[in-house]
This record gives sequence, structure tokens and C-alpha cells, in this order.
Amino acid sequence: MALREHLAEARTRLFKSLIALALATVGGFFLYNEILELLIRPVNAAGGAVNFVAVMSPFDIMLKVSLFVGLVLSSPVWIYQIWAFIVPGLKKNERRLGYSFAAAAAPLFVGGVAMAYFVLPFALQFFISLAPQNSEMLVSIDTYLPFVFRLLLAFGLAMLVPVLMVGLNMVGVLKARMILKNWRITVFLIALVAAMAAPGGDAITMFALAGPLFITFAAATVICWLNDRKRVKKLAAQEAENERMARGEG
Repeated sequence: MALREHLAEARTRLFKSLIALALATVGGFFLYNEILELLIRPVNAAGGAVNFVAVMSPFDIMLKVSLFVGLVLSSPVWIYQIWAFIVPGLKKNERRLGYSFAAAAAPLFVGGVAMAYFVLPFALQFFISLAPQNSEMLVSIDTYLPFVFRLLLAFGLAMLVPVLMVGLNMVGVLKARMILKNWRITVFLIALVAAMAAPGGDAITMFALAGPLFITFAAATVICWLNDRKRVKKLAAQEAENERMARGEG
């Protein structure tokens, strides 16, 4: 594609993603009370309390929570749009691969968000335990929710990396041999991402993210290797068939 065509493609993909996000955000408004209660529950369980410090905070928090819910609910759409933009000009069978990519990536993204919510109480317990005795932990909702959203999104996005590896391998961009050759760099990057996602360097959160990432990375590498073997066998069979036909014509 020319640069102008790439920009037009990006605009179209972005527009579709924003439409899906807007519609899902409307649905998020109806789930606001239930989701906010889930997000606050770990603080209360850890012995803290969440408070609103400004008059406009309730409305502002409603918008942020609804937008976050919309981002999660619309994940199949924007994940597919990102994939379709990365690999433009897909053929019919490759478009089916794109749908399969989104179908596999969306549950992993949601699963990563759910896993982060499971880890969240341990992180909160660690930080709240650092407060002096006989003190009351009042957590501002304006600082607490961005902290939670960053953690949830970091886990969710990190879980997309193995699916992206397999998708790029399926279209012939990323070879399993390249992945295995650079496995040390990959291990380092996984540990780095886990450390950056862990709030305040909390070891429990870091290991909770790094463990599933290592497992999914290993599974993705095996899938890429099997797919490369299948591709090599198919090419060998085609070359043998072409050679046989050439001899027959001769």
C-alpha cells in the first residue's frame, strides 16, 4: 500500500474500533454499580476504605469505569482491527485466520484482566500492611482506580503477545527458528514486562504475571514450530509434484 492508503486503512480500522468501544461503553453504564463494587471490594477486604474527595468524583469515576468496561467488552472488535491493519490485503483464507486470531486473543485478554483482579488483593494487602499501626487507610478513588486499571490492562495486553506470535507465524512473518534463537532475549523481556506491570515492584504480582506468560510463550513456540514443519512438508510436496509434472511434459 501507498502511504495515503495506509492512512485511510488506519482511519477506517480506528473508526470501527471507536464505534464498538462507544457501544460497549454504553453497556458499561448499566454495569457500573456492580463493577465498581468488585473493584472496591479488595480494598475493603485488606482493611482499607475508598473515599471520594471531590464533588465531581462520582460522575468522573462513572465515566472511567464505563469506559474500561467498554474496552474489555469490545476487545474482540479492536483486537481484530489491529490484526487486520498489521496484515493488510488478506486473502479469503487469511481473513478466516484473522477471525480465528481475534477469537483466540479476546478470551486471553479477558483472562489476563481476570487474573490481574485475582492478584490485586495480594498487592493491596502488601501496600496496606506498610501503613503504621493505629492508622486508618483511606484510599482516594481518583488514585486507586488508575492504579487498578493499569494493572488489569498490563496483564490483559501481555497475554496477547503469544497469540500475536502465532498469528505472525501463520502468515509467514515470524519463524519458530527465530523465536528459539532469541529465547534468552524473550525470557528477559517477559521478566521485564512482569516487573514493570507489578505495582511498586511487588514480587507476588510479578511472578503471577511472569508464570502464565512463560507458559503461553512456550505453547506459542511449539505451535509455531509445528506450523513451520507443516509448511515445509507442504512446500516439499508441491516441489515434488511440480518436478513430476515437468518430467511428464518432457
